[in-house]
Amino acid sequence: MYKLVIIDDEPTVRFGLSNYFDWQAYGVEVIGDADDGDVGLELIEREKPDLVLTDVRMPNMDGIQMSNKLSERFPHIKIVFVSGHDDAEYLKSALQVKAVDYLFKPVNLSELAVVIQRVVDTLRTEKQERKLIEDMQVKLIQSMPLLREKFLMSLIREGVQHPGRIQDRIQFLGLKLPLETAYLAIVIRIDNAAEVARTRSEKDQQLLSYSVINIVQELIEREIGGYAFENQIGEFVGILRIVDEDQESLLFTLAEEVRQSLYSYLKISVTIGVGERVSKLANVPQSYSQAKEAADQRWFLGKNQIISMDNLEQREDSIYRFDASQNERMISALKAADIAKVREELHAIFLALSHSRADGIAYGRNLSLQLLLLASRILLELQVHKQGAENVENEQLTKVFQQETLDDLRRLVEYRLLEVCGRIGEKRSGKAKNVIERTRALIDKRFADNLQVGDIAAEVFLSTTYLCLLFKQETGETINEYMTKVRVDKAKELLQDPGNKFYEVCYAVGYSDPSYFSKIFKKYTGFTPSSFRDQVM
Repeated sequence: MYKLVIIDDEPTVRFGLSNYFDWQAYGVEVIGDADDGDVGLELIEREKPDLVLTDVRMPNMDGIQMSNKLSERFPHIKIVFVSGHDDAEYLKSALQVKAVDYLFKPVNLSELAVVIQRVVDTLRTEKQERKLIEDMQVKLIQSMPLLREKFLMSLIREGVQHPGRIQDRIQFLGLKLPLETAYLAIVIRIDNAAEVARTRSEKDQQLLSYSVINIVQELIEREIGGYAFENQIGEFVGILRIVDEDQESLLFTLAEEVRQSLYSYLKISVTIGVGERVSKLANVPQSYSQAKEAADQRWFLGKNQIISMDNLEQREDSIYRFDASQNERMISALKAADIAKVREELHAIFLALSHSRADGIAYGRNLSLQLLLLASRILLELQVHKQGAENVENEQLTKVFQQETLDDLRRLVEYRLLEVCGRIGEKRSGKAKNVIERTRALIDKRFADNLQVGDIAAEVFLSTTYLCLLFKQETGETINEYMTKVRVDKAKELLQDPGNKFYEVCYAVGYSDPSYFSKIFKKYTGFTPSSFRDQVM
């Protein structure tokens, strides 16, 4: 309901307006009346109505004077004048105080209805507009962290584009970023980012990012001052304010605290690139570019490190290219299944790549793809290429672009080339069945251990995928099926001795959960361990 106050020095007019018009039909409630402008002003100040219906001429304070005061103090109140004097000067005064309408006495109720409907419509529209503005203000406050992050991202990419407006924007966002203060940027990259993302749900990934930002921000505020934000998936940026030299000396202390805290609290390893100090806010992109370049050196220097511009020095003559003679030597070593020679050639290749930083990342990946494709070509030439191997090869090629360091890439390529050597060697010596026997012997010997398929593959120098494929093709069952069968057979043997408790048998055959062991045992024998013992005793 909208609130209405009626002010008129004639009691009959006040009574008639209050009682002979259906105010409720318009959503209006009469909350009081007064016989003069000064009394009416006090009533309005106390009740704060939405609408005032007032006479123009009154003894002590007329409606024009009262309305002038109302317009100054309560500009949102709607005023409708009522007067028995058809006086042009009063009409002009009414317009000057922005009255919404003017009625003459005696008041015609039909005219009053039209005026009140128009006023109520105006009040309703203004209320909706205020609600919309309030909602937008709430949403603006809620989105402030996102707006800050967007601004900081633009700052490291573009710098200060419009100096005249930047200070207002900084103030609006509530940031402490003086234009002429010195700054320095750091780049924090999560090591093994693809693996970290793969093992987490979307919710957990968002929680991880939120946690990283909070930890880094807290340390920055405590040690130096500035802001941390996520620039892209797996990469976070810190913009640090350097007010004096003492703060700059704390830089590597801060970086080390960030590295250790993220590992301690979130169990993630990070590489931190540190840019050089710049003299003002507009030059922050230069420091960020240096920090990003420093973080890129993870490719050569390894993960979990703090890398500054000092690490970026390189010799002008350190460009490496894989030549035809190396290619021929690698082909010969692979065809001969000479594992030692393959390792020797790979060591020379990746050692040279580690000293070639001008285009080392891109060239290192391209050369690795070339070596993997070379190995696949040799398998085809020697007719060792088996059905289903394409998936393994495609997986290896994809993994090339997921490696974050040159050492990771070397291990990936070496594992594949040694696997190829093993397969070629087996082909020539007819030892495919020997691999199966070695696999079975390993399972028979170590079934009680926490033995994984990957452990077995490493023992026989094959990839996990290829070993599983080979074992299935040769035996008709999977490695896990064979291992389970061995464990169940051993459990049946142990259960025949009443001195062996059920949980002891469970642990003895390689299971850590008695309930799970019981389910597996019943699946393969049709009996629970206890009912099996009853059958054989």
